[in-house]
Amino acid sequence: MTEVLYLLDCYLKEFEATVESVKDDKYVVLDKTAFYPNAGGQPYDTGKLVRLSDNAEFSIVFVAKFGDVISHEFTPAGLQAGDQVKGIIEWDRRYRHMRMHTAAHVIANVIEKEAGALITGNQLGLDKSRIDFSLDNFDREKFKEYEEKANQIIKENRKVNLSIVSREEAEQSLKKLTTLAKGFPPEIKQVRLVEIENFTIEGCGGTHLASTGEIKGVRIINLENKGKNNRRMYYELVD
Repeated sequence: MTEVLYLLDCYLKEFEATVESVKDDKYVVLDKTAFYPNAGGQPYDTGKLVRLSDNAEFSIVFVAKFGDVISHEFTPAGLQAGDQVKGIIEWDRRYRHMRMHTAAHVIANVIEKEAGALITGNQLGLDKSRIDFSLDNFDREKFKEYEEKANQIIKENRKVNLSIVSREEAEQSLKKLTTLAKGFPPEIKQVRLVEIENFTIEGCGGTHLASTGEIKGVRIINLENKGKNNRRMYYELVD
């Protein structure tokens, strides 16, 4: 099991770890990591590992999660089990995804609260992101109001709190664990909660900001009707 450092500290840019295993001279598993794996619509982190014994550097080009283990694809070859390394996150990329992800929670919850829409999918990007949702009455004019409400939440600079609780505790205290239409995966027994104070709280494993003000602003740039009740919204960050 990999100790996941970003769950309670998304601002951790560097960390030290031990190499537990290496496969095919290109995939490394560490005893702990702050690198986010490709999951939940949020892209993986990139960065590098520096071997402490000789300062040799290895680029991290992809990160994925397999059960309780996070695997990092690296180049060039040369890491060995037992190596002590320093991990360094490519911060500009990570922070951009943090802004996009917290923005997604704000705007998705505005749409859920105002229109009763359920989120059916999402994909974060560096330049633009999308949210898919199920909605009967697709009133495009209303989305300007949703954008304004989202930007008001952002402007209020509400604090974002992270915590980890048992699934049982989360289910007892919350009406629902997520705005996702498919619900929360049943195999997850420990739930990481993301709370935007006085607005929303839900289960999510992604990286987030400490306050909504860091988002700065969002702009809806496109709306698509994908057939039946399936809708798609693209948004971008406003600096």
